[in-house]
Amino acid sequence: MTREFTNQELEAYLDEDLTSLEMTQLEDSLRDESQAPQLIDRLTSINRRRDSGVHSLGEIWRNHRVSCPTREQLGSYLLGVASKEEGDYLEFHIHRLGCRQCEANMEDLKSRRQKTEKEESKVRQRKYFQTSAGYLKRDE
Repeated sequence: MTREFTNQELEAYLDEDLTSLEMTQLEDSLRDESQAPQLIDRLTSINRRRDSGVHSLGEIWRNHRVSCPTREQLGSYLLGVASKEEGDYLEFHIHRLGCRQCEANMEDLKSRRQKTEKEESKVRQRKYFQTSAGYLKRDE
């Protein structure tokens, strides 16, 4: 079964803003000899238009990620200090809309936080050991 992709979907593909399932469907269509030439022509046309400097308001909005939160806002959300309204928006933006860039930022912040916590734990253990070194008795 062939699927007809909209120009908006093709633009999202070029921006890597489609869901994994949609990306897979489009890439399967690009491998299909009956659909590939037409899709490639349309993708080429979109790229030419973009390269010529003609941009829509929606495209400018997407390219500059106007609706995406900052890393500071994502960090506040992870730490649980974001306001309820901000938290609700972030939940919607990441989980409902599926913004891949914000999801990647969130994962990066989570991994950095875990790494920092591990490093702090090691430092704390070393300090405990150093401060108690003279107080431990040896078995004789």
